[in-house]
Amino acid sequence: MTENPKPGYNNTEIMGIPHDWAIKKLSEVGKFINGCAFKPSDWKKSGIPIVRIQNLNDTQAEFNYFDGDIDKKYILDDGDLLLSWSASLGVYLWQGGKAVLNQHIFKVIPEEVVDKLFLFYMLHKTIEILKRRVHGSTMRHFKKRELDATEIALPPLQEQQKIASILSTADDAIQKTDAIIAKTEELKKGLMQELLTRGIGHTRFKKTEIGEIPEEWDTKKLGEISINKPEYGANVPAIDHSQDLPRYVRITDITTNGKLSEDEPKSIKSEDAINYILKEGDLVFARSGATVGKTYLYRSSDGLCAFAGYLIRFKPNTKIIQPDFLFYYTHSDYYYTWVKQKLRPTAQPNINAKEYATLNLPVPTLSEQRKISDILYTADKKIEIERQRKEKLNKLKKGLMQVLLTGKIRVKIGDDA
Repeated sequence: MTENPKPGYNNTEIMGIPHDWAIKKLSEVGKFINGCAFKPSDWKKSGIPIVRIQNLNDTQAEFNYFDGDIDKKYILDDGDLLLSWSASLGVYLWQGGKAVLNQHIFKVIPEEVVDKLFLFYMLHKTIEILKRRVHGSTMRHFKKRELDATEIALPPLQEQQKIASILSTADDAIQKTDAIIAKTEELKKGLMQELLTRGIGHTRFKKTEIGEIPEEWDTKKLGEISINKPEYGANVPAIDHSQDLPRYVRITDITTNGKLSEDEPKSIKSEDAINYILKEGDLVFARSGATVGKTYLYRSSDGLCAFAGYLIRFKPNTKIIQPDFLFYYTHSDYYYTWVKQKLRPTAQPNINAKEYATLNLPVPTLSEQRKISDILYTADKKIEIERQRKEKLNKLKKGLMQVLLTGKIRVKIGDDA
């Protein structure tokens, strides 16, 4: 890639582009075919899959099927370019085999002068413009005339292909990283299933209230292995985040894997935080809402933190149980089975401090707890490294899209490219 030497740029609604690039409306670069308006009565248990928006956003979503005759324009094959235009706006390359397309999704058939993969990436950029034009407060959508009027920048065909090749290389690296993360998470899940019930090297087991565990292990309730009475967090408003004030840890700040999210952190006034400052090894539990049961183990590397009112603090007695071992147990299937059993059938899911104190736990020797925690930490570290790698790759791809799809950096075409 070389810096564009051409001083001349044309300005469009979305960007300035090299003067040797064309400015085209979306309606000029491809045919946009809306999917079939299937009725619920058309849905069958077998036949050809019907692709709806949820099937594009979630690969695990169930399909409905169609078993009648249908116009071939609605038929999908691998590699077809799709643009959803209602509720969830997005761009996709279909890879699910032969299917039929539901309404609210366009099948995009590029014109001969347009590379399909290039258009896929350009639509990702263009859809940000379309999102700003969406109609409806609850059902976001754009109209066909807005799609037809939206302009894109179109390089010569060979340059399109080279740009698409570069961006797809970045996507391939991201997908490979995703595969490594998924495989490591599956490995960790298997390790947790084994280590948290069978331990390391045991041959004799006993039956307990929480299932079969090694004979050498004990069981204790959370309230018995905590050196404090369960404590509820501060009930004061959050304020804008400041490095000079304690961070205010709320339920929404805790990720599903028990880390602190960096999205929109908040602070708490120092005078309000006095009785709620977290100490190394403190474990907090979410007590209500959709995330009830979620846990976070405070480490001093997270900085000065205080916890909010919808969290409950337990301080593990480190002479009996290691905080890391307890934390890992609260991310196991065994723990979440207990959470589901404890939830009261009310409008707001809730588990209070008294109920959390009754949580029954397996208690190996401290040395075995450390060994188990170390094994699971190794898996966690691998996952974290790969997630950081994915974040860097996403930033790289975003930067490449910004400069390549605007012509700020030009690609070489030819044998020396």
